[in-house]
Amino acid sequence: MGLLLSTFVQINSIPMQKVEESIKEYLIENIRTIPDFPKPGIQFKDITTLLADKKALQLTSFMLTEPWLEKQVDYIVGLESRGFLFGTNMAQDLNAGFIPVRKPGKLPSDTISETYALEYGEDSLELHSDAFKEGAKVVIHDDLIATGGSASAATRLVERLGGEVIGYSFIMELSFLKGRDSLSKTAPVESIIIL
Repeated sequence: MGLLLSTFVQINSIPMQKVEESIKEYLIENIRTIPDFPKPGIQFKDITTLLADKKALQLTSFMLTEPWLEKQVDYIVGLESRGFLFGTNMAQDLNAGFIPVRKPGKLPSDTISETYALEYGEDSLELHSDAFKEGAKVVIHDDLIATGGSASAATRLVERLGGEVIGYSFIMELSFLKGRDSLSKTAPVESIIIL
């Protein structure tokens, strides 16, 4: 936890674990599940309800940023499109830059591309070929990790430009799909909510 919250916890003699659990419960309450979207059988985790609640919005930003406060982060790489929502906040809070990874045809300059498998199909991601200099330390962020396919594709893009992925950041993790398994071989994985 951050300094401000740690001080509050110490003053009020609240166990840190209890505070974290309370925050996670509040965030879970503010994420709705949409059945059969975008395809039958998918239980889509909708964070628009979390974004609409100002307390949940602030707590989510805090919880995403906290694990990286003591690290040297040069860039947050946010995955289209929900990775943009909190990725820019994280970059600002960490005094880092923000780099969008987008779907094909969305970036205006020269790009590199990687294809990956989804739990319900296949897709590609692109990154500007001059997004950062070699040796940049990068945290890859998205709202949710399922199979880890998009984050793995983003990892390959970052590494092709000579960047170093020092971590992964997610709001939610669908643990039964085991996406963490492949990513954790590269760098630490931080998820606020593990379902």
